[in-house]
Amino acid sequence: MTGIRPLPAIDEDGLMKILTGLLNTPSPTGFVDQAVAFVEAELTGYSDLTCTRTRKGALMVDWPGDRQNRPRALTAHLDTLGAVVKEIKANGRLKLSAIGGLNWNSVETEGVTVFSSSGKTYRGSLMFHKPSMHVYSKEELEAKRDETSMEVRLDERATCAEDVRGLGIMVGDFVTFDPRVEVTNGFIRSRFLDDKACAACLLAAVKSLHSAGLRPVQRTTLFFSNYEEVGHGAAAGIPADVVELLTVDMAAVGEGQNSDEFHTTICIKDSHGPYHNGLTTRLRGLAEAYNIDYRTDIYPHYGSDGEAAWTAGADLAVALIGPGVDASHHYERTHLDALLATTRWVMAYLLEE
Repeated sequence: MTGIRPLPAIDEDGLMKILTGLLNTPSPTGFVDQAVAFVEAELTGYSDLTCTRTRKGALMVDWPGDRQNRPRALTAHLDTLGAVVKEIKANGRLKLSAIGGLNWNSVETEGVTVFSSSGKTYRGSLMFHKPSMHVYSKEELEAKRDETSMEVRLDERATCAEDVRGLGIMVGDFVTFDPRVEVTNGFIRSRFLDDKACAACLLAAVKSLHSAGLRPVQRTTLFFSNYEEVGHGAAAGIPADVVELLTVDMAAVGEGQNSDEFHTTICIKDSHGPYHNGLTTRLRGLAEAYNIDYRTDIYPHYGSDGEAAWTAGADLAVALIGPGVDASHHYERTHLDALLATTRWVMAYLLEE
């Protein structure tokens, strides 16, 4: 790494606009086309980028580089937690089946949208089935929140299963939870920062490099996956000649963790084992050369698209970086500083061997 160049400026307002737009675009696993279209539209106009969709529905972006002897890929996932209708209850309420690692306590009373098979959408809220302090006993009110005890209360005059079916709602229809996006004092609070924060960082890096008239040192694939939350997002689709994959996904913040909301983090090991030491070491060197303040961490209950590629048999080096996100898979929060640091790290990686 000789002759280190200063990194291009990042359009902070543009990054936040992309992020809030993505967060407000519903995309539970299996229902990600709107988010894929959003990202594809953001990349329209860059003549050197070629966007294609895999048969599985992921977005693959080819970006020519100065060389192509060691092609690279970066991935971020667009799919989020969500649910589908499992049962239409006799009282007109809906039982759900979770998509991904959903914490039912975290979504109690959240607003929801039901995307019916008829093409219409319906609003409602996710409620515990015995919610009223004035009706139920202390023991009933404190019962476990899970798929058997939570239900969607539709904002419709639907008091029986026949009423609900008359609306065009069927078992298997997708249900999305309101993200509740708010930006204040540099903090971004929202559901689904995992992993839309990182997708926004990749898009911001593309914009910054193009604005500066720069391109990657190696031919690069940007892979926006759509099945990460269920474990097989990047199991297929990464070009076979790619030699290394940089996974960009959130860093888990919490008690006992080294990550925080204000920094970007590189993961050394998660529940599947350690990442590629050679690539990780090189990334740490890049961060230090470009004066990017970062953290290292280990995530005990975590998996990534990079490991999905490894598990599927991909022969490539994999590393994982990303902004610190508090309360993962709950009502999440990060800070602009972490997003900017992650974006700068992505640009450093794209520009240097």
